[in-house]
Amino acid sequence: MTLTTSSYSPLDVQIDKFFNDALRAVGGGVRVWTPACNTFEDEQGFWVHAALPGMDRKSIQIVVEDGVLILKGERKEEASDETRTYFAREIGGGAFSRSFRLPANVDTTKVEATYKDGILSIALPKREESKPRRITIETK
Repeated sequence: MTLTTSSYSPLDVQIDKFFNDALRAVGGGVRVWTPACNTFEDEQGFWVHAALPGMDRKSIQIVVEDGVLILKGERKEEASDETRTYFAREIGGGAFSRSFRLPANVDTTKVEATYKDGILSIALPKREESKPRRITIETK
């Protein structure tokens, strides 16, 4: 089983960035960004690693509901300084939300999360009965 994401494709992300930049240029629009995520599986469970640099862990919410893992939060945008001349301003802020449909064999009562060096790691362990087990062959 695989962990599936309901996030955008790379093209969708570029289109969203284009429209957000255009709206920001005319003084409107809400800043929305999508953190980069890695999702993978090993024998023990599934993992989600989300890149959330510069965020306070208290501003990150993790919810598991109806077989879906939801990450959301908001990164405060650096205040604009009129004395600076920006050549590039790519580190934005604003709200984000990512959701991942969980496989049926995830034990949602044992989900754990850690946040270190700007990376949020979420461990989604498999139910014991779904983990592979080694069978010993006896000789007679």
